[in-house]
Amino acid sequence: MFFDVGETIVDESREYGTWADWLGVPRHTFSAVFGAVIARGLDYRETFQVFRPGFNLTQERQRRTAAGQPESFTEDDLHPDARPCLTALRAAGLHVGLAGNQTARAETILRALNLPVDVIGTSDGWGVEKPSPAFFDRVVTEAGCPADQVLYVGDRLDNDIRPAQEAGIPTALIRRGPWGHILNDTAISDRCLFHLNSLTELPKLIRKHNKPTT
Repeated sequence: MFFDVGETIVDESREYGTWADWLGVPRHTFSAVFGAVIARGLDYRETFQVFRPGFNLTQERQRRTAAGQPESFTEDDLHPDARPCLTALRAAGLHVGLAGNQTARAETILRALNLPVDVIGTSDGWGVEKPSPAFFDRVVTEAGCPADQVLYVGDRLDNDIRPAQEAGIPTALIRRGPWGHILNDTAISDRCLFHLNSLTELPKLIRKHNKPTT
């Protein structure tokens, strides 16, 4: 089974706050515009264009690094239920991976956290990003089993759940982070195997689902 990274495993609140600071925008203003962009079905990167037209995210990441303010996250930015959930799933003998749209720097940080996973895949590392079908083909390859025996857990109906379902992968939707609360499409969410408010619930749900019928 595979997990998205941003908002599913890592709480990105602090990082988005640092972007607001970098732009010189009040954090609550940045958050409000961010939510409005998501609600309109636009790419979250359009948020930066509102405050600075022509904003180039790749270049600005480089500028932040040069200024000693690189994008970063630590153990404290993991959702409290993330590591215990991953640990429990691995202990149950499941093949566990992370797969999300993340930079090479984020991948390095994830590996340094020594999370209890078998695979860490990122869009930068794989050279393909969600929601591309090729990304989920790679997930299935890394899982080493048929698509219908994989579970993909994510917070976004658009980038995580819908394309995973289209690839034949069962899904679990976790309702947290801005996308998890703002996006709503029952045609997609109703096809989810699980609906989660916390990753704490997942190991028990998996055990029940996998329990042989008599």
